[in-house]
Amino acid sequence: MSSCRPGRSSSPRTGRDERGSVSIELVILLPALFAVMFLGMQAALYYHARTVAIAAAQEGARAAGGEQGKQVDGVHAATAFVDDAGGDDVLSGLTTTATRTATTATVVVQGHSLSVIPGWSPAVRQVATVEVERLTEP
Repeated sequence: MSSCRPGRSSSPRTGRDERGSVSIELVILLPALFAVMFLGMQAALYYHARTVAIAAAQEGARAAGGEQGKQVDGVHAATAFVDDAGGDDVLSGLTTTATRTATTATVVVQGHSLSVIPGWSPAVRQVATVEVERLTEP
């Protein structure tokens, strides 16, 4: 008679020993998982900075394109918008320029998005142009 315990086979193992396979799988999969997470986070930070920059440019262009607006009004409006949206935490190294002609007002907002990748800061540049408000006679 053999003395087998319930649930165990009496024959020796025929397959390979799989102890430690979970650790090896984690060593392989975790860096890939972290890379996907960081890329997703970086994409979200860039998209947010880009959205804030275009909204600031539009706000500045509307201010500069007003009937009594000036270039400096556009720069101040765009800079104030970025400051209200988070300032350097959203768009660092902010540069805002405005031009106004007889018919159009243009504001350019430039800066750098925050980055989770060391040594890399993606540049963001957005431009908005509006027609200058003016009185016309019918």
